[in-house]
This record gives sequence, structure tokens and C-alpha cells, in this order.
Amino acid sequence: MTADNIDLAFTLIPLQLWNTLYMVFVAAFFALLIGLPLGVILTITDKGHIKENPQVYKVLETLVNIGRSFPFAILMVALIPFTRLIVGTSLGTTASIVPLTVAAAPFVARLIESSLKEIDRHILEAAIVMGSNTWQIITKVLLPEALPSIVSATTMTLVNLIGYSAMAGLVGGGGLGQVAIQYGYNRFNTFIMIVTVILLIALVQGVQWAGARITASIAKKRGKYSHE
Repeated sequence: MTADNIDLAFTLIPLQLWNTLYMVFVAAFFALLIGLPLGVILTITDKGHIKENPQVYKVLETLVNIGRSFPFAILMVALIPFTRLIVGTSLGTTASIVPLTVAAAPFVARLIESSLKEIDRHILEAAIVMGSNTWQIITKVLLPEALPSIVSATTMTLVNLIGYSAMAGLVGGGGLGQVAIQYGYNRFNTFIMIVTVILLIALVQGVQWAGARITASIAKKRGKYSHE
């Protein structure tokens, strides 16, 4: 480890750490914006649910499965024309948000679907008997009841996006992944590599810790956990 390596780390890493956080949280926001409605529609149109519709369910399920099957590295390259159309370039931190969102949205949709389907059928039946319409069942029964699972799903999404953001560095996406590849791997700078890897691990652990705490807090308030 030399003074030059330390100076380089202090010059590059703070900005690229911010870029990583920017990519991950903005992409997570848009992925939830897309994935949450998709997950709800997948749930209520499935067999035996409140708005059963096999045709709609099959189409959406196929789209979600196709979206989840793409390796992220291939998806980034395949989406270059679309990324340029949306943000005007395929390089840089902001451009990386597009493939990150597209990759995460199907994952979110499936997690949301799984969370909503865990809800006790008796609760849904009670809401139906009380005369609740579809919108009321979604907003006052399904989503509130599944909130701890939805927070957990969001945590998993953020963790996956941190990994994806590191891969985005392969194509000039910015963030800690680009630092690790461009200045660590390509220049054989072990110190930079170690620092970026430690930061990525710390980010993942921090997100998991915060997500677990929030999930436990919500679940406890809803009476799903006993007193500690």
C-alpha cells in the first residue's frame, strides 16, 4: 500500500460510493413503481382470487418470467438502444438506472405476488362479505397485511441491485464496480480492489440489517411477533 494508492482511493471512492447509492435507490424506486402493480395484478387475476382472469395472468406471468431469465450483463447490452432513447446515452450512472430498473422490476413483481398470496384467505373472504370493492381490498387488506413481507422483498431487491450495480461498471456504468474494474483489476491495484469489495459488502450488510429491523418493527406492531 502506497501513499498514491491511498490518495487515489480518497479521490475516487467517495464520489463512486455516492453514484452506487444513487443508482441502487433510484432503480429500486422505479422497480417498485413498476413491480408493485404487476405483483398485485398477478395476485388478483390468479386462479381462485378476487378477479380471476387466466388470460391476463398468463400474459403477465410470461413477461415476468422472461424478464427474470435474462442475465444482467446480456440485458445491459440488449437495452443499449432503449437506454439511449430514455436518457440520451448508454454510458454513465444515470444510464445504468434503466437496465437496473428493467432487471429488478420482474423480480419485485414476483416477490410482491408471493407476499400477497401468503395472506389468510379468511381475511379476504371477510372483506368481500363486508362489501369491499376490489380497490378497497387491495389498499386496505392485501397491501397492509403483506407490508412486512413487502419491506423484506424491497430489502432483497436492494441487495440484488447492489450486485447488479457492480456489474454495470463493466460497461462504464459508474459506481464502485467501475472503480474495482478500471482502477483495481485492470491496473492490478490490490488496495483499491479490497477497499471497493469491503464497501460493497458493508452496503449489503447495512441494507439487510436496516431491512430486517424495519420488517420486524412493522410485524411486531401488527401483532405478528411476540414481545421481545
